[in-house]
Amino acid sequence: MAHQKQDEEALGKVEDAINTYSRPSQLKITDMRVAVVCSNYDYPIIRIDTNQGVYGIGEVRDAGHKENALQFKSMLLGQNPCNIDMIFRHIKHFGNWGREGGGVSGIEIALWDLIGKVYGVPCYQFLGGKYRDKVRIYADTPAPEEPTPEGYAARVKGRKELGLTFIKFDIRPQLFGEVENGLVGRPVEGEYPMGRRWRAPGTGASIKVTDQGIARAVEVVAAIREAVGWDVELCTDHFGHGHMTLKDVIRLGKALEPFRLAWFEDPMPWWDIDGHKAVTDAINIPTAAGEELYLWDGFREMIEKRAVDIIHPDLLTSGGMLETKKIADYAERYGLPTALHFAGSPIAFMANVHCAAAIPSFVALEHHGLDLPFWTDLVTGLPENYLQDGYVEVPDKPGLGVDLNYEGIEANLRFPGLFEPTDEWNTPKLGFWQPDRRWDK
Repeated sequence: MAHQKQDEEALGKVEDAINTYSRPSQLKITDMRVAVVCSNYDYPIIRIDTNQGVYGIGEVRDAGHKENALQFKSMLLGQNPCNIDMIFRHIKHFGNWGREGGGVSGIEIALWDLIGKVYGVPCYQFLGGKYRDKVRIYADTPAPEEPTPEGYAARVKGRKELGLTFIKFDIRPQLFGEVENGLVGRPVEGEYPMGRRWRAPGTGASIKVTDQGIARAVEVVAAIREAVGWDVELCTDHFGHGHMTLKDVIRLGKALEPFRLAWFEDPMPWWDIDGHKAVTDAINIPTAAGEELYLWDGFREMIEKRAVDIIHPDLLTSGGMLETKKIADYAERYGLPTALHFAGSPIAFMANVHCAAAIPSFVALEHHGLDLPFWTDLVTGLPENYLQDGYVEVPDKPGLGVDLNYEGIEANLRFPGLFEPTDEWNTPKLGFWQPDRRWDK
């Protein structure tokens, strides 16, 4: 009995030393609430509360819906958040590709943040530790209002002036349609609510690009390269992405080879693994894809076939921090490095930073909020000059290292509802479910 008492006292001293703020074995999830921030792509931010006052924060993938996370609330209530593997294994079966993976991924992030706060540990430590103290950022650059070579060059050069050394720029298929005789066929209007597409004979909804259209794209990229020089890594976004035929994507890729792009992003629709491999094998520009893929299982075929040169998961679709780390480690076995796609709030941004720190084969992390003046106001704990010379330092604070700024969030809500009660999601939607039934019984 004396030895048992000494052991209990020793345990108490260890917990005091690591500043747990709680009794982890007795933690229970009591609530999940949401606030949706209005942005270029809305951010559904989630907060998972516990019976001991500590909470975790995460978010559904940009342009997703709060319901993607709330649908799991009845499964989470009463569970110990420290049992994250058990929770993740249960809810992951209800996620899917694209934004449908956002609820599972956002909850995973919030649970790691919560656990990090409980044990006083930064999230990267749960992923095996860090390989780097700073994470390289690549900037997303929207297409200019005037889609001329000079307009593109000025926009991308502005990113370099921010200190960034890795820049992505968007060239949309509309560029080819604005060139005289740039496309074969004619615009098809009214069939696609997301905007115009061009239909070419025999190619379904894909556009068929002429030599004039490809020449305009070459002019744009040449102007950008001349404006920023050769000391900046450049990559392109969405040249193909299902809009262009496979043959035309290859023609375009070959035409851009002289500019030594870091990668050619999403050349084919996300589900077309063989199409990606055909492009990868045909051009001398690295290809990158994977932002719509869900879980390790979703990446397996792309990795094993080496269908791309760089895997490009979006952590808010791929399954969160630990799952993305597993995906990256598997890709590394096949000689494929990892870049991280991202377009959300500072909350998931910091989750990406922690994940990037733990990936040995990491290339760069996307930043999609450089043009949003309110972006940094959504959290506290983010240093004022967090972006230095194109890098962000990996925080050593517990959890994600940032917290909610309620004033900043409330000032930018899509609609009223600042983490208000979500009791309507407390009751399971499936009749056979028993709230007090554990998954392992």
